[in-house]
Amino acid sequence: MMSFDSESRRSERVSAEEPVAVVGIAALYPGARGPDDYWRLLNEVSSSTSSAFEDNGLDDIKVDVARFGIPPAQAVSMARMQLLMLEAARQCLSDAGHPERPLPAERTDVITGTCFGLDRQHANALRIEGSRYAREVERAAAAAGADTESARLAAEELRMLLGQRLGGSPHDRVGEMASTIPARIATAFKLHGRTFAVESADATSFVGIAQAVGNLRSGLSDAALVVAGQRRESPFLTRALHAKGLVARDGSPFAVEGRGYVIGEGVGALLLKRVSTAVRDGDRIYATILDCSLRHDSRPGAFRYSSSVDLRRLVASASLRASAATASSIQYVECVGSGIAHEVQAELEALAGLHEGGAPASVVIGSVKDRLGHTFANAGVAAVTKVALALHHRRIPPQWAPGSAAENELNGTSFRFPYTGETWQPGSEGLPRRAVVHGASLTGTLCHLVLEEHDGKKRYDRAVAAEVAELSTRPGDRAAPRYLDGVTEARAEPIAVVGLAGRFAGSPDAESFWRVVCSGESRIGPVPESVLDRDLYYAPGALSLTHSYTDQGGHVVVPDHPPRDLRIVPLRHAAMDAAQRLTLAVAAQLFEGRCPAERPQGTAAEGAGTGGALRGRGLVAVGSNLGLTRERRANTELCLQELEDAVVGLTALARLSPLGKKTLLTLIRERSGSLDEAMSPALLDGCLASGVAALLANEYRLDAVPLAVEAACASSLAALDVAVGALRSGTADFAIAGGVDLACNARDMVLCSALGLLSHSRNAPFDVGADGFTPGDGCGLFLLKRLGDARRDGDKILGLVRGVGASNDAKSLIAPDAAGQVRAMERAFGQVDFEPSAVDYLEAHGTGTKVGDRVEIAAVTRIYASVDRTRPLEIGSAKSFFGHTFAAAGSAGLLRTLLAMRARTLPPNTNLHTLSPALDLAAIPASISTEPSPWTAQPGQPRRAGVSSFGTGGINYHVLLEEHMDGT
Repeated sequence: MMSFDSESRRSERVSAEEPVAVVGIAALYPGARGPDDYWRLLNEVSSSTSSAFEDNGLDDIKVDVARFGIPPAQAVSMARMQLLMLEAARQCLSDAGHPERPLPAERTDVITGTCFGLDRQHANALRIEGSRYAREVERAAAAAGADTESARLAAEELRMLLGQRLGGSPHDRVGEMASTIPARIATAFKLHGRTFAVESADATSFVGIAQAVGNLRSGLSDAALVVAGQRRESPFLTRALHAKGLVARDGSPFAVEGRGYVIGEGVGALLLKRVSTAVRDGDRIYATILDCSLRHDSRPGAFRYSSSVDLRRLVASASLRASAATASSIQYVECVGSGIAHEVQAELEALAGLHEGGAPASVVIGSVKDRLGHTFANAGVAAVTKVALALHHRRIPPQWAPGSAAENELNGTSFRFPYTGETWQPGSEGLPRRAVVHGASLTGTLCHLVLEEHDGKKRYDRAVAAEVAELSTRPGDRAAPRYLDGVTEARAEPIAVVGLAGRFAGSPDAESFWRVVCSGESRIGPVPESVLDRDLYYAPGALSLTHSYTDQGGHVVVPDHPPRDLRIVPLRHAAMDAAQRLTLAVAAQLFEGRCPAERPQGTAAEGAGTGGALRGRGLVAVGSNLGLTRERRANTELCLQELEDAVVGLTALARLSPLGKKTLLTLIRERSGSLDEAMSPALLDGCLASGVAALLANEYRLDAVPLAVEAACASSLAALDVAVGALRSGTADFAIAGGVDLACNARDMVLCSALGLLSHSRNAPFDVGADGFTPGDGCGLFLLKRLGDARRDGDKILGLVRGVGASNDAKSLIAPDAAGQVRAMERAFGQVDFEPSAVDYLEAHGTGTKVGDRVEIAAVTRIYASVDRTRPLEIGSAKSFFGHTFAAAGSAGLLRTLLAMRARTLPPNTNLHTLSPALDLAAIPASISTEPSPWTAQPGQPRRAGVSSFGTGGINYHVLLEEHMDGT
């Protein structure tokens, strides 16, 4: 019997409630270039907030790319944020004593958080769109009186200027991806754990911390590096936030009549370990995290901050109970401090209710936004870092200019502002110093963390025992000790798939998707002219930075109207990104027959057809590209306006009269379009990648925290992993997971062609003639519950998720690595009670590249080859039918496998003419078929399958599925 690195049967004893230690910190902020600088900045005393926002941001930080082993050819294509996060990761690890101090590299996760587009994404979009703009300049110049040759030369001159300004490299597609950042960090420091990027608006880094804490407590990892950053990448962000009424010129965090915040910049990092691991390793512990709770206020309509006092109290109370702490033991509160009137009022009111009866002025409150402004994706890391440093130094930093109105609100309450800073006194009755951190996102999520000092002793002493006893006497309250001696993560609990839906090329729903698979006919074909302007972007043959050498793809038509069950006004729906609109349509299929309990009757499909209403707390995790097309286009439109000066100054148009130039600009504006000066408040919502998940949560009134996950082509399975982890840990009672991407667009086709990734014909996985992949559009969603809950609710169970393994190659951003893929498979099998020989079918990543297919089968051979195998392992790939759907690829493979399991039919492959002899399938043994065949279960066993997704950057995921058998 093969032995695997068991994540659920590890010899090290872990507890699901053990505190998590902060053992390393990085801080790159205006005026701060490290933890010590940051602490000095926090302790500066000033009477005004204005000086905090006059710095030049992070532009002056120099990063030596050579120290990270980055080839010069790749360096020119890297987003600036990637460089800053690499430096933050280095600083954080150095602060924790590495490389001198060993790090559990095999099981160290890297989780990064960014929000909105990165500079390279903007540059690439503008460069590609620049070809269209140059053509319009040529046409407008001719119409304005220029001769044909001058008009042509003007277009060429403009293209040259754009090329000089924006650059261009074959590595642009990889360099711009948000998921390349954690992958680059993993590669630089040889870390082999889970690797992904998250986004949840301004709750982004809170979500990242929550994921890290969950993975550590469940024993899935032994260390986690959380890096979160925000830059003012373009004028678009400030303008879009201003259009929603969220930005103020000089925002005061606690202005109860405030109108918003100032956008700040910052990149920070935290290295986290379980306390027991940190103590064993002799780490310096800044502080410990006792709990990290998230809750969502789901309200249909435009995204906005929650004004719910009750929900704030609920999440805070639950978080304190989970920490075995009372409100009276909290000495400091790091508030959201958004400067938005209704949000500030709700936060202060909720605090007053929670600390009612406390001694006057006994709790100090503050917000790091007085120093940094609102650093958005970085806000959670910035706040937690502040509190961890304060606990470590036993000093509470001063609060700048809280505002007279806020001071009046605190009169007679338990709260006060620290005007000059003060020594942090010990907790009463021997309790450790404690603080809480609040967070909130404009999509409606609320966050609450409980932190305390680490005194080197076991926390569960007499004082804590008395506190637990106090909690246990309160009606409705339950308290449990945070950690004892650890417990042995029994076999991982099966997770039931109780709903599925999808839309891919030629398949508007799951049923038609399965019919396409059974037909054996690919749905890949020429993409519409509206998607790929062939005159501008199509040039079959050699590689190019400006053209795609293929016009093939698996195109999906995006709905023009919202699902009939949702009341979304046309203006708002039109402002959504295409990925958001497509996901809403797929979600309508997923929820058919279900009605969340809170939703008024008549506003959604009702009935108990597949289990009825969703109950309890949930999670919506959607794999996605974190730089949506809607934002890229909006930023490009802003930049095109700036290009008008360049057009007027073109040498080729020097002879055009002033009237002719005026006519020229008018014609260009009419033909190229531009962003409305009075930017729509709805536009920002359409630019959030997590807006895909937030739309599902809000419009269907789900008590579910929304987030977007990017792990390159493994994004869907990374989202599934997040969902499964939340269900197994008990932080969610139901989850929606999946992925969406619209890879059939001129930008991605040009960028992927430049690196030679695309097939010159069409996807042909495992064929001797395979020469790359074909892009495809699609979305797949899955509704998940714990098996016991699904049975309780009478759900129809479509399959069971038994294990999810993840790893990073830490070797190459582009080349596949068999060892890294093997790690992911080993870790999946470490969670289950069956061997690889019990698996009947493998839905492979199967991109259709010669090297990729060969390496994947080699990795499969190392795990699945067995003398105990009674029949060949069947292998297939959905990409031959629908194309490579990038972030949605794993959802296509998962959908295909679950439908095959339901139909008890092994799915066929297409575009397979001559099997590549380099695959050596006989070593497993395995077969790759082009016809559907009956899927007969092994005697006395359920049908079992594996699903793989491997992404750029060496990100690997492997999922093990099992048929649900009644009575098992």
